[in-house]
Amino acid sequence: MNSDSRDGASIDHVGVAVPDLEAAIALYRDVLGMPLLAREAVPSEGCEVAFLGAGTSHVELLRPLDATGAVARHLERRGPGIHHLAVRVDDLEAALASARARGLEVLGEGARPGAGGARVAFLHPRAGGGVLIELTTGRRGEG
Repeated sequence: MNSDSRDGASIDHVGVAVPDLEAAIALYRDVLGMPLLAREAVPSEGCEVAFLGAGTSHVELLRPLDATGAVARHLERRGPGIHHLAVRVDDLEAALASARARGLEVLGEGARPGAGGARVAFLHPRAGGGVLIELTTGRRGEG
């Protein structure tokens, strides 16, 4: 879905749902050696996130802000663990059009604001073989 076929798609981040953001940051930062790059509330997604560096990609830790959002529902049904795989695309609207043309279900209304100034959209897990796929433009200030 990346418009530059020479480079192919790139993994922007792996989202991990956690009930305790402080404990998860301590694990990834202090035990695994990943630097904490950013932390913010994302009200549009009902969660607080922390991004940690993992080479050219990131780990995004997600803690629900309340009991009603998608991350809270994920934790209730599946417990802590991988929530989604985020793929960086050059043109989010073109990627969504391509997904829809192939009959893939886009969740919600499509593109919306995400963490760090990125624009994001999600493909239903049925489209990704059971994996929730986030399409993202990447966070502000990143290549």
